Amino acid sequence: MLYRLSADLLVLVHAGFVLFVLAGGLLVLRDVRWIFLHVPAAIWGFLVEARGWFCPLTTWENQLRHAAGDAGYRGGFVENYVIPWLYPAGLTREIQIVLAGIVVLVNVGVYSLVYRRSKKASRRPPERI
Repeated sequence: MLYRLSADLLVLVHAGFVLFVLAGGLLVLRDVRWIFLHVPAAIWGFLVEARGWFCPLTTWENQLRHAAGDAGYRGGFVENYVIPWLYPAGLTREIQIVLAGIVVLVNVGVYSLVYRRSKKASRRPPERI
């Protein structure tokens, strides 16, 4: 039971990380300090997809499921809704490369907004009190 619960929790963390890789740049628009977490995460996400690497979270999750005696994903919300989104059926190398491109395009778009915003702010005269 504990292994299965841990695997389910890990899938949720993994899904959250994937969302952060894809859309975490939006946090940078609100607070530039997020850049120090998001840029490495986005680079990692791009490399995993572009190079066809296995994410260590996937390996860890599979180990936990195996320890729980599960042969695959079945039962509950996580298995039926989160896992198919995170690991879609028919995922090919070509699709992974497209996904890597989407990560790049989304983040280049967001970071270009961040850059333009910072340029605009640097051209503004300092406020007087």
